[in-house]
Amino acid sequence: MSTKDDIINKLREAFVPESLDVVDESHLHEGHSGHRPGGETHFRVHIVSPAFEGKSRIERHRMVNTTLEAELKGPVHALAIKAKSPGETTPGEAAPGETTGR
Repeated sequence: MSTKDDIINKLREAFVPESLDVVDESHLHEGHSGHRPGGETHFRVHIVSPAFEGKSRIERHRMVNTTLEAELKGPVHALAIKAKSPGETTPGEAAPGETTGR
């Protein structure tokens, strides 16, 4: 299983998101610190979940980082996070390639 698949599975299990998009952006970081041949080092996560209701941006990021602790200690060098609760999104906001947690 790929690192991206691991990230998706862990986030789905932990947060049961209404929407989830995980993008491997490793190709954008060639020549930068942490990049390795084959990629799967730099990711961007867009997640919408009721679990984030009433949480600050920092609390949400900590929740995601805790869930992905093993990946962040291992193959993942960088993780950009956009975490929202369902009431904070607008129609059409989900990124291309979105997968649902349902």
